[in-house]
Amino acid sequence: MITDDLMAEILAHALAESPRECCGLIVNNTYIPCKNLAESPFENFILCPQDFAEAEDAGEVQTIVHSHPFANPAPSQADLVGLEASQLPWLIVNPQTGSHTLTHPTGYRAPLLGREFSYGVLDCYALGRDWYAERGIELPDFERSSFGWWDRGENLFLDGFRAAGFEKIALEDLRYGDAILMQITGSVPNHCAVYLGDNLILHHLTKRLSAQDVYGGYYLKHTSHALRHKDMKR
Repeated sequence: MITDDLMAEILAHALAESPRECCGLIVNNTYIPCKNLAESPFENFILCPQDFAEAEDAGEVQTIVHSHPFANPAPSQADLVGLEASQLPWLIVNPQTGSHTLTHPTGYRAPLLGREFSYGVLDCYALGRDWYAERGIELPDFERSSFGWWDRGENLFLDGFRAAGFEKIALEDLRYGDAILMQITGSVPNHCAVYLGDNLILHHLTKRLSAQDVYGGYYLKHTSHALRHKDMKR
C-alpha cells in the first residue's frame, strides 16, 4: 500500500529531479531514492545497479518507482517491457500534477509492428530478439546502455548473432528469416533487420515505430552482413 506520507516523499524526489526522470525503490514500505544512470535522463531512466543491490541488502524490494516529469504517468511500452523483466510492480508519478499509476506484471509483450522506440529496451536488436524468440531461436540480451558503442568498434550486433548460431551467407541468397546487419554510421554494424521475403524487411529505426520496409536503396547500400540460423525454416 502506498501511504500518503510515502507518496509525498516520492513526489518530492520527483520534483527535485525534474526535468530529469527520478527513480527509486520501495523497500519494507520505505522509499529509497536511487541514481538515474541514463545518458538521456530527460527521456528515460536506468536505475543504478549498485543502488538496487544495496536496497536488496536492506530488505525486500517491493516496487520500482520512476517519474514522467511532464507527461501522463501511464506506463509506456518500454515501461511495460521493463516491469515484465523486473517482475515487480512499477509506480510512475507526475510531480507536476501529483497523479500516479501502479502497474503489476501481466505477461505483456510489445507488438512486433508499431512498437515505440526506446534505446536498449525497444530498438532494432530487441525487435530481432523478439521475432526470433517466437521461432525458438534465442539471441543474447547483452547490455547496450552505453550509446555510441559502434563508434568505439564494439561489434555487439555481429558478436550477438554469431553467439546465437547465425552464419554469414551471400546477400544474393537471402530468404525468409535471414538477418541483415547494416552499418549506418561508425566502424561496425549498428542496425539489424529481419528479411521477410518479397523484398521486405522488419526493423526499428531510431525515434520511429517498428515497421516493414522495402529492402533496397539506402538499406541495401548500408548492408554489411547477411546471416542465417541453421534452425530457421523456409
